Amino acid sequence: MSEQHESPDSVTERQWREAAAREDLVLLDGFHALKHALRFGADVRVAVADDPEAVRRLAGELAADVEDEVARLVRRAPLKGLLGPGRVHPTGVAALAVRPDPAEGRARLDAMPRPAPVVVLDNPRNLGNVGAVVRLAAGFGATGVVTRGDLDPWHPNVVRAGAGLHYATTVAQVDLAALPPGPLYALDPEGEDIRALTLPDDAVLAFGSERHGISPELRDRADHLVSLPMRPQVSSYNLATSVAMTLFHWGGPRPADGPTAGETAGESA
Repeated sequence: MSEQHESPDSVTERQWREAAAREDLVLLDGFHALKHALRFGADVRVAVADDPEAVRRLAGELAADVEDEVARLVRRAPLKGLLGPGRVHPTGVAALAVRPDPAEGRARLDAMPRPAPVVVLDNPRNLGNVGAVVRLAAGFGATGVVTRGDLDPWHPNVVRAGAGLHYATTVAQVDLAALPPGPLYALDPEGEDIRALTLPDDAVLAFGSERHGISPELRDRADHLVSLPMRPQVSSYNLATSVAMTLFHWGGPRPADGPTAGETAGESA
């Protein structure tokens, strides 16, 4: 069938498949990922849904600030056929957006003085945990989240777990020699109790995995070793829990940076 005789649904499917083959585009899985990406300035190239009208109604109920953009973008297409079985989000929508420019992100990480800490994840293994940390960092107003190791912090499962909030902070993969500037605070069971410390805005906060903790090479570079309060015989906290406790101790966003109207703490991804 020639392009001029394609049905609208076929055109949308073709556009999606062409866009999905590009390495510079990121999968936004679910309504909240799409909503957050739009809210924080993402360049969304295509969005598809089994029932576009249902997604538009959802936008009207949950995200009036991006309702018009959602209505403009979302087109009908069979999600199961485009994403594969078991991949379709319960909200029935997916989108592809341009990944932010790495050079611009690096400049934000390196800019000093810095208004909020950078979170470093040292060799994380769990994609969902990394996404949860990105979501926390965005909510607390952290400057960014950087990872060391072979896990891609922009993996689709990380973006899904982060509810699209990669666009609300800076997310990057770095080598040890390229950590952002600032005093390095490494979370370690042998460190000083965090309750005795004040974490500065320009801190670099490093977290290891639940199983292995901080790597020896990162520990050696730390300016401060910090521990979280924990009762004896409990081996560790979940990674995202540790990050949340530390960012809460730092202080989080100022009152003037309060939540967007209509947001709730229990909102699903």
